[in-house]
Amino acid sequence: MIQVSIQILNPKATIPERKTDGAAGYDLSACLEASVTLPVGEVVLVPTGLAFAIPMGFEGQVRPRSGFSTKNGIIMPNAPGTVDSDYRGEIFVPLLNLGKSDFLLENGTRIAQLLIKRYEVIAFHVVPTLENTDRGTGGFGSTGK
Repeated sequence: MIQVSIQILNPKATIPERKTDGAAGYDLSACLEASVTLPVGEVVLVPTGLAFAIPMGFEGQVRPRSGFSTKNGIIMPNAPGTVDSDYRGEIFVPLLNLGKSDFLLENGTRIAQLLIKRYEVIAFHVVPTLENTDRGTGGFGSTGK
């Protein structure tokens, strides 16, 4: 188990939680003083009222909640968003409304999920050429259907 410190920046904030024992993500909720309208086709940064101290060697990945996204047509345009281990500010979730009408977002609505993932620090090694593979430089559909 990884220990992650959390700071509650707003008393209306909801501490992230998993809804089932098998869930990988911890739900993040909107922390709003009043309801916010998400206009069709626009991005709105939604506060969570929370800040985290993620341990070095880990990152926070903020991802859409599948039910919220598919039922309401609301996505995260930067998904997954990364929260670096040295960031100590409030977590905001950018939401883009792709639905057919404006969406009224209420305080406490579960809008995203947070996963804490280990990452590797890498060293780039510059070479004049790369080794060949069967695929080579083919991309964007080059492997067929």
